[in-house]
Amino acid sequence: MKYLRTLFTLLCFTILSMPAQELTVMSYNIRLDLTSDGVNAWPNRVKMLTDLIRHHAPDIVGLQEAQRHQLDTIAALLPEYAWFGVGRDDGKDAGEFMAVLYRRTVVEPTETSTFWCSPSPSKPGLGWDAGCNRVVTWGKFRTRKEGKVFYFYNTHLDHIGVTARKNSAALLMDSVNARTGSLPVIITGDFNSGPGDAPYMTITSGSNRRAMKDALSIAERPPYGPRGTFNGFNISEYSTDPIDYIFVSSGISVRSHAVLTDSFHGRFPSDHFPLLAVVRLPK
Repeated sequence: MKYLRTLFTLLCFTILSMPAQELTVMSYNIRLDLTSDGVNAWPNRVKMLTDLIRHHAPDIVGLQEAQRHQLDTIAALLPEYAWFGVGRDDGKDAGEFMAVLYRRTVVEPTETSTFWCSPSPSKPGLGWDAGCNRVVTWGKFRTRKEGKVFYFYNTHLDHIGVTARKNSAALLMDSVNARTGSLPVIITGDFNSGPGDAPYMTITSGSNRRAMKDALSIAERPPYGPRGTFNGFNISEYSTDPIDYIFVSSGISVRSHAVLTDSFHGRFPSDHFPLLAVVRLPK
């Protein structure tokens, strides 16, 4: 019996002393491919964008505004990553994707799906006063090293509809509350909203069973980069207000948070800055 107690004590000590599973998470609105962007059109910045991702080496990325041909190009240039998602206009290939890009050797999805930000979330459609179809793409993941299970949600809320943004955030949290149990949850996205607006408040509200925290607000290190996340391809002047976020559920700690302003020959890879957070999943 004494031997068993000693063995149990050693086992508990070993588990408690094991480092928590860390993941590097990115949220990135990559800007759809528009010829009207001129020098900033997709063919002129795709290498900058994929070089940035390769250098910072995130384990999982929530991409916004990605079109199918953009995703195909990213996959070809970054073969260490895979992705999933659907086009928001037909549930297949049409329109923008809120795709989830992930490093094959670090995490694997065990379940994936997409729902629409509308009163009929199971099928393509416009929600409330939105100007565009909007979706949430999510995945249930397992880390390959430690076997940790977590959920990852990615979205892009409407740029026009105030009601649509508010209701979409509520719909997102309804899914988190109903689906995830007590498992860790990470949310990425372009929310077209500031910290004082309804979507942010809905996601972080204590009235939710699973209130989320802005990763920036709980980072152990001082945050890196500017507060604003939209640059409009203007390298000399850009927004000081955030509209893109990484949110994490209780129990996930955040080692660092950055808004990356990498530029190449005076140009940005997208009209949004990517966010990068190093998070620790609960033991």
